[in-house]
Amino acid sequence: MSKQRIQLSDHFTYSRLLRFVLPCIGTMLFTSIYGIVDGLCVSNFVGKTAFAAVNLIMPLPMLLGTIGFMLGTGGSAIVGITLGEGDRKKADRYFSMFMWAALISAGVLAVLGIVFLRPVAVLLGAKGELLDYAVRYGRILMLALPGFALQNLFQSFFVTAEKPHLGFWFTVGAGCTNMVLDVVMVGMLHWGVEGAALATLISQLVGGVFYFIDRNNTSCLHLCRTQFYGRVLWDACINGSSELMTSLSMSLVNILYNFQLLRLAGENGVAAYGVIMYAAFLFVAVFVGYAVGSAPIVSFHYGARNHAEVHNLYHKSLRLIAVVAVTLTLASMFIIPCVARVFVGYDAELLALTSRAFRLYALSFLIMGFNVYASSFFTALGDGVTSALISFLRTLAFQVIAILLLPLLLGIDGIWLAVTAAELAALAVSVAMLLTKDKVFHYRKA
Repeated sequence: MSKQRIQLSDHFTYSRLLRFVLPCIGTMLFTSIYGIVDGLCVSNFVGKTAFAAVNLIMPLPMLLGTIGFMLGTGGSAIVGITLGEGDRKKADRYFSMFMWAALISAGVLAVLGIVFLRPVAVLLGAKGELLDYAVRYGRILMLALPGFALQNLFQSFFVTAEKPHLGFWFTVGAGCTNMVLDVVMVGMLHWGVEGAALATLISQLVGGVFYFIDRNNTSCLHLCRTQFYGRVLWDACINGSSELMTSLSMSLVNILYNFQLLRLAGENGVAAYGVIMYAAFLFVAVFVGYAVGSAPIVSFHYGARNHAEVHNLYHKSLRLIAVVAVTLTLASMFIIPCVARVFVGYDAELLALTSRAFRLYALSFLIMGFNVYASSFFTALGDGVTSALISFLRTLAFQVIAILLLPLLLGIDGIWLAVTAAELAALAVSVAMLLTKDKVFHYRKA
């Protein structure tokens, strides 16, 4: 029984739910790990100025690459509901349209990114050697944007196609490619930031598109000839707007963090924040992976009008997230010194700043998972407005307020505590929204 293929239409126990979402969590973790290796090589082989430059400019390609994540999450919810309604041919056509939309949009954004890269870097406060590194790294990374968008898109659609393990293995392939090339190009050939950017570019070319082209594959989805469904594309954009908002906000907020840190602590502040972001990816990846992995199940049962199973998934998920949040927060306190030492152990002052900053930042892990799941849950139900509201408040509005106000009261510690304050405020909104939705499901069950 344990080796039986898990389908979206199944009833999900804790065991079945964990088995289904674990490949997605693994995918997100592995993505984080090879991102960490990228930063690790730049920091140790090129220096902290180059490391600070990479982290200063990184929010821009991340910002532009969110188009794939938006169409992946918003589109997979629509495709999942369509599968739940029993129309597989229409689901294939929608899926194919979303892929082309992501590819074309990312191509256009890549060109715009290359054109405006230097002015944006200057606007962010880069100058001299810092500006030179940022532009050299960013221009190559822009060329990877279409591949990055497709990778984000397929992370969601592999789950909807009932093949989350394939998404994991494609990510492992891309990650191993990236890590090996980082060591070779940056560590052995000494190609500097260009080597790190090229490693990322090549790794992004490893994707899952060829699997979906095969009409004989056993997944629920296949690429096929399609047409332009304007209304469906618009609905996917609206429905995925929360995930778009999360990614956009993270990029914009990272820019604000870097601006404040340059002002308060110079290059050391930006470098410390870069280490925190790389390490935090590991913890956040667990929450995001669970949300991405469980969302298509919710969409399918919602489309099939099986509200009892949606209610079951919702309550089991909240209990699992509570256990994971406490575990990860405790674990982070032991992991923090090791991570900081590996990245910036060559600079005692930077190491001390990074270790203290990460301990304060890690308090957010207690709360973050509930907000990530709440936003994803409403996206899965096709309620993009509620999902976007939660994302907007937790990742942008509350964080901007906290980043601007807390340093006035607590100095640089206020910056490290800003994300915890924002997550705490957003939790109140998430709880109110989830309690309202819980009453609706109880009513429909009755």
